[in-house]
Amino acid sequence: MNSAPSEYRLHIRPNSGWLHVDLRALWEYRDLLFIMVRRDFVAKYKQTLLGPAWFILQPLLTTLVFTLIFGGVARIPIGITPHALFYLCGLLGWNYFSQNFAATSSVLAGNAHLFGKVYFPRLTPPLAAIISNLFTVVVQIATILAFYVFYKYFTVAGKYFGMQWQIVFLPLVILQVAVLSLGVGLWMSALTVTYRDFSHLSAFLMQLWMYSTPVIYPFAQIPVRWRWVSLLNPMTMPVESVKYVFLGIGVVEARYIALSAGIALAIFVSGLMVFQHVERTFIDTV
Repeated sequence: MNSAPSEYRLHIRPNSGWLHVDLRALWEYRDLLFIMVRRDFVAKYKQTLLGPAWFILQPLLTTLVFTLIFGGVARIPIGITPHALFYLCGLLGWNYFSQNFAATSSVLAGNAHLFGKVYFPRLTPPLAAIISNLFTVVVQIATILAFYVFYKYFTVAGKYFGMQWQIVFLPLVILQVAVLSLGVGLWMSALTVTYRDFSHLSAFLMQLWMYSTPVIYPFAQIPVRWRWVSLLNPMTMPVESVKYVFLGIGVVEARYIALSAGIALAIFVSGLMVFQHVERTFIDTV
């Protein structure tokens, strides 16, 4: 005798708290996450002549501009480190941060057509963007290593810099940048849904943030009495840490890293809270 199949019901309820990450739902929708990662990767360079080669060309072109303007014209002192290698290291963390911010800052408004039709965890698109942009980081690290080998072993400047054993902690630096950029992006995404003016401020915010981060100048060039202001910038230590582990230059201390990581975590948690509060009802207002 065949027994009747059990009744299956799926109840979808909005989050009742300000901070509730449904890890089980994220895991259950992991196939969708992988699809979105692939979509972001393919769509970014679809119908381009050079394709993924832009992963290398973009930081190289930016480095060339920085070398000509800030190294040649403005003559910002960076010591005896080759300009190209200095700027490549400075751009590694910053490029990942800015790309993540650009992809996540409009995730609610940009995916409203999907959110209004079918349920899936709202954190899936921003997480997909964070993971997808890791491919860029890997390629840029390979580019830095190629320049490092050239300057280290084929130029006179090679004896003035060197890779540090702390490079084993580079994944933790990248993780901090990912957490920070996700938090800032969630904040901006939630604010943009309510106040569209913030969408016009995003580019200006990133430009201002970059110049307040020691990307094109060494942290050591900042007067001691003003360094505490720069240390409140949670991107200062990740950028400085990349320069230190690759080149052995920079001001990196445990207390500075702890402060930076603490601020990044606070921004992430608060951004997640605001994002989850807004995403419950935003579909009725967009």
